[in-house]
Amino acid sequence: MIKLEHLGFAVKNLSEADELYGRLLGTGPYKQEKVPSEHVITSFFKVGDVKIELLEATSNESPIAGFIKKRGEGIHHVAFEVQNIELEIQRLKAQGFQIIYEEPKKGADNKLVTFIHPKSTGGILVELCQEIS
Repeated sequence: MIKLEHLGFAVKNLSEADELYGRLLGTGPYKQEKVPSEHVITSFFKVGDVKIELLEATSNESPIAGFIKKRGEGIHHVAFEVQNIELEIQRLKAQGFQIIYEEPKKGADNKLVTFIHPKSTGGILVELCQEIS
């Protein structure tokens, strides 16, 4: 089963974005977390059963820094939760999707993650995530 897990938004300044989304959603983030492998710091907000993840680059090597430089702030990715990320990677590769990390990485919010390249999803970066037990 696949379900919508979160939407990721690239932001230049996490403190300002936290304040903005806190006012918009009527609540503050429930957690912040650094993800050293991706050179980001994140904030998470709950919106019903879905989360909003705000991502700020912590270095110029961050994919978020490159995204903002090229496209500006905004929606970066859509994330779907899967039961078995390894099986989903194999299934999607067999369907012709270009997987960015064939070996899942530890991501934020206690998840294993990989991404599907936007070239194979109509221009949208798709994240697959699985809860680490």
